[in-house]
Amino acid sequence: MARVKGALNTRKRHKKILKLAKGFRGAESKQFRTANQAVMRSMQNAYIGRRRRKRDFRRLWITRISAACKMNGMNYSTFMNGLKKAGIDLNRKSLSEIAIADEAAFTKLVETAKSALN
Repeated sequence: MARVKGALNTRKRHKKILKLAKGFRGAESKQFRTANQAVMRSMQNAYIGRRRRKRDFRRLWITRISAACKMNGMNYSTFMNGLKKAGIDLNRKSLSEIAIADEAAFTKLVETAKSALN
């Protein structure tokens, strides 16, 4: 039986990594070993970034809601508590969009939250 050599599979693997490393600077896009390290690092950072994006957007929405609440004489935590007691189930993303686009509707939400707390 003939001896099997791994050149074809190795070349495929190397080409795949070098394709992922396209656009990297210097040897990180040319040499396999450094490209492989750079690609592994970039994949880790991409994975971390996908999770971090969710946190960052939630922080942004909370900041926007908090600013709109302060304009209506209320703080964020009491506003959210009042909405929960009033039975209004809106997520933070939609609340922040309402706060930006429709100030009158957000003021009504604040009034509803205040009345639910009393």
